Order: sequence, then structure tokens, then C-alpha cells
Amino acid sequence: MQRGTFQLMKSVNKSIILNKIRKSEPISRAQIAKETSLTPPTVSSIVKELIDQDLVRESTLGHSSGGRKPTMLHINAGAFYVIGIDAGPERVEGILSDLTGKVIHRTSNLLEKPLTSEQFLYRLKDIINKILGISNINEEKIIGIGIAMHGVVDVETGTSLVAPILKLRNIPIKEILEKEFNLTVKVENDARAMALGESWFGGHSDVDSMVTVNVGRGVGAGVVMNGRLYHGAQGIAGELGHMTIDMNGEVCECGNRGCLQTLVSGEAIADRASKQIEGIPKKSTGKDIFKLAEQGDEKCIGLLQETGKILGIGMTNLIHLVNPGKIVLGGGVMKSERFIMPVLLETIHQRALTEEARETEILVTRLGDDATLLGAVSLLLIELFDPVTKIG
Repeated sequence: MQRGTFQLMKSVNKSIILNKIRKSEPISRAQIAKETSLTPPTVSSIVKELIDQDLVRESTLGHSSGGRKPTMLHINAGAFYVIGIDAGPERVEGILSDLTGKVIHRTSNLLEKPLTSEQFLYRLKDIINKILGISNINEEKIIGIGIAMHGVVDVETGTSLVAPILKLRNIPIKEILEKEFNLTVKVENDARAMALGESWFGGHSDVDSMVTVNVGRGVGAGVVMNGRLYHGAQGIAGELGHMTIDMNGEVCECGNRGCLQTLVSGEAIADRASKQIEGIPKKSTGKDIFKLAEQGDEKCIGLLQETGKILGIGMTNLIHLVNPGKIVLGGGVMKSERFIMPVLLETIHQRALTEEARETEILVTRLGDDATLLGAVSLLLIELFDPVTKIG
């Protein structure tokens, strides 16, 4: 969908009604009016417009407590589509999703390093072109492209300011991709995008304050406060992986010593294993250590449990600083949940200041490997369904 067309579709009342249908479908016009405080004529007029635009469909008649049965409303999932991209640091993955987050197509490419900003942008264009090529969907039905980007992002300009693992800076992602594809492009830090995806698709929409932590090649967090995605004064809120845990520890890719991600990322787990456990090759991965633990290797199990303790210390610090209602953990490392989570939770119980803080709800994402990709999709859906209240 061309950017001008997308902008014309948006209005506050229209988004309020769309979001109410999305969250409560099937729902009648009368229920919408009652629950949004909009007048029945306003609701009827906007619903007619949404049906004409194919965004909303009517279904069989609902239950009546007397009188004529109401017609129920649903989001038309296939009315429009979104391209979601998880960009780095190890690979670029892309999906085409409908309005409900159902994945229609997907593709991915490894990122071979070192690479330049131009080469990185080429990889992004290539993935998007592949998705467009394998899809039979009219491009007018594509709302836009959401990019979940590793590192520090300027969300206003859609620029990747610092991608530390890729060793790249100042990549004008939004500018280049909008010029290339003539579609609306939204760019966000991957962990914050994941938080938005969790809020949108993970069943946490009723939680006012939550933090999503992505533990994989690096460690990042997305903070939702009062229902809004929090960026911070300079846009670096959520860089949990660069919290110092050991001031004399290993040098991090950011240049500091002893950052959390130097201890709990997949690469850090493999590095610690090769140094501490005889017979573990230096070229091992975090996935290799997990497989050995699953096979009953006691030393690998112990190392993952130690990782759980370190993560528990990090989560305790996070609870003391932000005091979220819920923490959702994701990323490749959390596939070792059975070894990591019990110790992580025990550590929080031992260290948190109050009984209530010790009972902070902590769980692993139900969205699996697609959490960040669906977060990228959410960057566009939020513009359609809820442009006012969600992003701060």
C-alpha cells in the first residue's frame, strides 16, 4: 500500500473501533458504542466505512436478550498484509503476515561478516524482494514493512545508530527502503519490537507494565510502561545486556568489561564451557551445550544452571529498577528453559527486596522464534489499530 493511501485510512475514532473489534471479536455495533463511549451513529458510520474498505466483515447473527439479533463484527484478517523483518545480528529473517499475525510466507539469509552498511542494506532489500516474489498478493494490500534491528535505533528517522555485533553505524534503513519499495517503513530495536509483539500477540495486553528480555546472540530488553513502549531520553532504554555484572570481567563488544551479555549470551555460554569443561571444543555453540545438557552431561547442566543464576541477578536488578508487573523471556538461550528457569527464579526469590517483588511473574515467550518477527509486524499494525496510545 502506498504511503499516502495508508495515511488517509487513519483516524482516531476509526482506530478505536478497529482495536475494540480486534480485542473483542465477535462484537456488535451496540457493544462497541457502549464500551468506547462513542455514539451509536458514529459507530455505525465508521463500521460501514471499515466494511467498505474490507477491513471489517460481518458474521452470523449474535445472541439476543430480546428483539432483533445483532450482527457481529470481525477483523477481516486477509484485507491487508505486513512484511516483518528480524535484522541481525546472525541472519536476516522475513515474513509476510496477515492482520492477525498468521504467517503467510517466510524466508531468511545468513549474514556473512564482516560486511559494510551497503551490503547489509542489500541483504534487507533481497529478503523483501524474495517475499514479494513468492507472494501472489497485490502490493496495494501491503500496509508496510516493519524492521526489528539489532542495536541502538533512532525510531524517528528509522536509522540504525549502532549495531555493535555487526560493527556498523548510522545505517539509514527507513530512508533507503521507503525509496526502494514506496511502502511505509518502521524501524525499531529488536528487543523493543519483541516487547510490542508480546503485548500484541502474546496474550499480555491487560498488563500495564512489562519487560521483554531477548537472550540470544546478545541481550536486550523492551520496556512497556503504562501501556506505552518506553524508549528513554536518548533512545537506549532496554540495553540490559550492557549492565555491568563483573567490573573485572571479559571485554564486551561495546568496549566495557563484564556486561551481562558477556556471561549469558549463546556465544558466552559456549565460551565459558570451552574454558571450564574439558573436552568442549572452542568452536562450540550455545546450542551444542544445550544438546549435551539434554543428553545428561552434568557439567553442561551445571553451567546452564550457573547461567540461570547470573540471569536471575540481572532480572533482580531489573525488578528493583523498573518493578514491572511481568517479565517475558525469549531468544535462543531460553530454549534451555528447563535448566535455566528454576535457578533464575530461585535467585530472584533469594535477592529481591520485598515479598511482592519476589513474586513478579516471569515466563518464557509463547511466540517462540517468531516473537521478534511478529514484533516487527506489530510496528505497522499499531499504526492502523492504535496509533495514539501504544508507542511513547
